[in-house]
Amino acid sequence: MQIRGDQGRQVVAADEGGAFVVTGVASVRVLAGRAIAAGQSLAAAVEAAGRGAAVDLAAAASEGRLLAPIDHDDPAHLILSGTGLTHLGSAEGRDKMHRAAAEAAHQTDSMRMFLEGVEGGKPAAGTAGQQPEWFYKGDGSQLVGPGEALSMPGFAKDGGEEPELAGIYLIGPDGTPHRIGIALANEFSDHVTERHNYLWLAHSKLRQAALGPEILTGTPPADVRGTSRIRRDGETVWEKPFLSGEANMSHTLANLEHHHFKYDLFRRPGDIHVHFFGTATLSFSDGFTTQEGDVFEIEAAPFALPLANPLARAAGGEGGTGVKVL
Repeated sequence: MQIRGDQGRQVVAADEGGAFVVTGVASVRVLAGRAIAAGQSLAAAVEAAGRGAAVDLAAAASEGRLLAPIDHDDPAHLILSGTGLTHLGSAEGRDKMHRAAAEAAHQTDSMRMFLEGVEGGKPAAGTAGQQPEWFYKGDGSQLVGPGEALSMPGFAKDGGEEPELAGIYLIGPDGTPHRIGIALANEFSDHVTERHNYLWLAHSKLRQAALGPEILTGTPPADVRGTSRIRRDGETVWEKPFLSGEANMSHTLANLEHHHFKYDLFRRPGDIHVHFFGTATLSFSDGFTTQEGDVFEIEAAPFALPLANPLARAAGGEGGTGVKVL
């Protein structure tokens, strides 16, 4: 984790004994870089750095001191991307969006891609399986932390939550991707724009995204069960359980990672990658319409803290970009 301390940002680690400051480390990225250089695990890198003062995570959360658990000094070197149609049941909501644009007697492209993932998304270890849907969300300037507003552009048609897990990666000096861990995430998209025409999916994904405060290190759990809800004026107006983890997915994480990092441009040493693994649960699929001021809340074990972000809209609309001809 990363929190605001009296002297600036602090890196915090937690185990069965509680949470504590990791001494002499400026960021999680720096800590991960040390681990890579030393050829050791993150847990070993934490012990090598040293344990500092104990941290009350509940107090840090209530005081608004939680930060996004990963960042980069140069936001251009943090890449946000993701995969869709990766969860069992995830085609249902997408198919609802696109069915009207296709003849009922034929499968939509979304359904075909989903079924191909079910068939070939979990290959034998060490082999490549079916490639998933892939999208780009932006760079580090689009990443927000716990409690910060998820702001849709002034021209957006919708701002909708997507509760899921995200993999956090640092590219080593030799170009090898290293998974730091996984985090709770709200991938946040414009589902009205996507529904209008599936070819606008790329536009609908160019939005901010939020990460929960914790990175879970080590082998991720295969079965993650959580709850996604929307609060309006303090009242819960929509709520639904969601599932993630490989046991509930049509792809392995290894297969999703292979098809992202097979591209040389995604193995640039020093870069951070935040890759969203997808979801099958959306309020939009239930016909719910979000409003500015709504608060998205996502929680799931084994993460100790929830992710909450209010919905906002940026100023401006579909005006000119002010491009000048030279």
